[in-house]
Amino acid sequence: MSSIKHLVYAVIRFLREQSQMDAYTSDEQESLEGNNHMKEENYAAAVDCYTRAIELDPNNAVYYCNRAAAQSKLGHYTDAIKDCEKAIAIDSKYSKAYGRMGLALTAMNKFEEAVTSYQKALDLDPENDSYKSNLKIAEQKLREVSSPTGTGLSFDMASLINNPAFISMAASLMQNPQVQQLMSGMMTNAIGGPAAGVGGLTDLSSLIQAGQQFAQQIQQQNPELIEQLRNHIRSRSFSSSTEEHS
Repeated sequence: MSSIKHLVYAVIRFLREQSQMDAYTSDEQESLEGNNHMKEENYAAAVDCYTRAIELDPNNAVYYCNRAAAQSKLGHYTDAIKDCEKAIAIDSKYSKAYGRMGLALTAMNKFEEAVTSYQKALDLDPENDSYKSNLKIAEQKLREVSSPTGTGLSFDMASLINNPAFISMAASLMQNPQVQQLMSGMMTNAIGGPAAGVGGLTDLSSLIQAGQQFAQQIQQQNPELIEQLRNHIRSRSFSSSTEEHS
């Protein structure tokens, strides 16, 4: 008897689900399928479902925003940002689109833009704890890359060390007794020599001073190279702050 009850229950459940599905339009059914795939972490299938939903109803901001979430899960952050922008174009007060765009921007290390996006999301949904915490993370990352001692410099070190003019100039400088003494002091401090510790080059201010002295030597030896490097840094910083989403 128990088996019969289970069979009847299964039939009723199936009929109920079918009746519910019949109440949805085709685009809504595709979106629901996409949601199910998201729960199953089948993000590629979710993207396909949301894409079909968008094709059936291209003016639905939710579909674009949901596809953005799936794209981010796949690491397709540029596509996710595009979808968020489309969702916002349809509904400028859609806070979730700003929030998901902030996530994608953060993943791409575009922290300044991420902060702006999260702030907009919070303006529209001030009580959302997720937006608050993500905004703090993006602000912290932005402070780190903006700091002179942070790791987010726009300087292309690879281009510098592969620059023949720089290599030639550095080789010439290394023949200078003052530079040799400076480098010797830096190496001594690096291995914990007598100059290490307070007042030595392991102290941040002393390290910066040593770097400034070294830069001054470069300035005297090859001022044109210094100007090239300055222009390179400025151009890299400007391009990274004004890069458009493609």
